Amino acid sequence: MMSSAKLKSLLLAAALLGTGSAGAATAGNTFQVQATVVSACTVSGSAMNFGASIDPLATATPLDASSTLSVVCTNTTPYTVSLNAGANAGGASNFTNRAMKSGANSLGYQLYLDAGRSTVWGDGTASSTHSGTGTGSTQSLTIYGRLPSLANVVPGSYTDTVTVTVTY
Repeated sequence: MMSSAKLKSLLLAAALLGTGSAGAATAGNTFQVQATVVSACTVSGSAMNFGASIDPLATATPLDASSTLSVVCTNTTPYTVSLNAGANAGGASNFTNRAMKSGANSLGYQLYLDAGRSTVWGDGTASSTHSGTGTGSTQSLTIYGRLPSLANVVPGSYTDTVTVTVTY
């Protein structure tokens, strides 16, 4: 059995603890939590290859090929994808003169938005662009290419560099 002195000490300690809690004061306020998310896009692409060993005497023209662009834009971000005329066209917007070069020799080609190859893909000035809305995931866009003629082409390895621009 507990002595009355011990019991009184325990009761006094409990009362003091209870009194300390009951008498505590509080204060409150708020603070802001912020984040600014900006629109962003990235683009990458694969090379368009019309063939590694084209025989101009045995190959029917036009000769078609395609390539894929991968565009990633933040969710709900509207964007347009444009292509310049290439490094060998004589001007960034000279779409009728797109050409691949092998030394001094040229091989004309064209890039299109559609599989029917009726809408030239360009920068929006003299030709069309692709428009879309970002989802936050990769969106694949196909570029359709065409070599309209191989007549009188000189043998060689022909290349061109086309600049892709995503505006958002």
